[in-house]
Amino acid sequence: MPGLNAGDAGFMDDLEDTFHELSTSPRQHFNMLSSGDKDGCICFSIFGIFPIGKINIHKLSLCAPFLDKTATFQLLNASIHQLALSKDLSQLVVLSFGELKKNLVKPKGKNVQKDEEYAELQKFSLTGDSSVGLHCLLLNTSIFLDRKNELHQVAQQASSIEDLVEVVRASLSVMSKQWSEAMHSFHEKFDPLSSLIVSHGLDSNPQDEFLSVLFGARTSPPLHQFLVNSLGEAGLKRVCKAVDTAGKELHSVIHEHLQPAVEIIGFRIAELRGLSRWRARYHIIGLDEKLIDSATEKAGMLLVHVERFLRILAIVLYQFQNFFNWVLRYIKILMSEPIDQIQPANSEIIVVFLKFLLDHDPIGELLVVNKIIEVDVDTMQRVEQLVMFGGYSDTKYLEKTLSDEFNQLEQW
Repeated sequence: MPGLNAGDAGFMDDLEDTFHELSTSPRQHFNMLSSGDKDGCICFSIFGIFPIGKINIHKLSLCAPFLDKTATFQLLNASIHQLALSKDLSQLVVLSFGELKKNLVKPKGKNVQKDEEYAELQKFSLTGDSSVGLHCLLLNTSIFLDRKNELHQVAQQASSIEDLVEVVRASLSVMSKQWSEAMHSFHEKFDPLSSLIVSHGLDSNPQDEFLSVLFGARTSPPLHQFLVNSLGEAGLKRVCKAVDTAGKELHSVIHEHLQPAVEIIGFRIAELRGLSRWRARYHIIGLDEKLIDSATEKAGMLLVHVERFLRILAIVLYQFQNFFNWVLRYIKILMSEPIDQIQPANSEIIVVFLKFLLDHDPIGELLVVNKIIEVDVDTMQRVEQLVMFGGYSDTKYLEKTLSDEFNQLEQW
């Protein structure tokens, strides 16, 4: 079977005891699922769930010594009817239906496979002189036997990564839903202020109205009506609780699920990276060091995005809490109620909130895809300088959202 030879034996291949000690995967249970389809494709999956490769019998050069010892054949329009792996996984019997065609010229040169790498056509595959019918092929799958330990170990690590990727996906989905609901509650209560400003015929906006009050100006009729009648103390407290609860839920999901999963993904990929450098054993099964290096970097960048998300979440929640305290304090002043139990607000942070958060959602932006995040020039320059000291080669990664970075890792 082309591409499934066991490879050249190195000096380390003789040290089986050493390899067994270094391997952390139990070898008692190693299952391989082979499946075929009507298009002639055969897929192989370890444990029945982790795909490790596929072949198409249309592309195989078939040897049929009972017909012509010097010629090779090819199956056309073949479909898979039945498959059977030997108990030691070294051979695969394929029963297929199609047309057998003789190659006019047997390929020669350095690119030709060795004779033992051709699939062998069994003698009972043809009926009479017809080339169309059921054909039985015997494929060499000795790599599954010769590299059983390596395949098992890689499959275990990769399967663990797939499970953790699902944890990350579910965590991001829950976080997006929780925060979206909180922002819906916030805008549902505060958006009516714009309509009140228009109905009173004022050339203003909610930001300007709040800033005017913050700097000591008299409360305008629409803002007074909004704070006392539309929003009220009860409505404000409900919004405050919704945002606070969503923030706590996001912190919980990140610390208990998202961040540990991303960290373990990085650890698993690093283990695969170490295995990929043992070329004598792992290169032949397709564990490419350059590909693993790229995945290692993407896992690291995803962890950086998670940590950045936590910092931004903490800042945003504090700004919301500060703004709500200030609005509650002002509502009580308008209602001539005592304010000694309310903590004073930070005016500078309120200005920042009104400018960047009242109509913007930096948390929601990090949870969507295909969104470019603005990064200041100084930060970008520092990131580019870090490349010389082993930093990430993708210097634009901070312009991506958390969800975009996860999608890139998942595509790997």
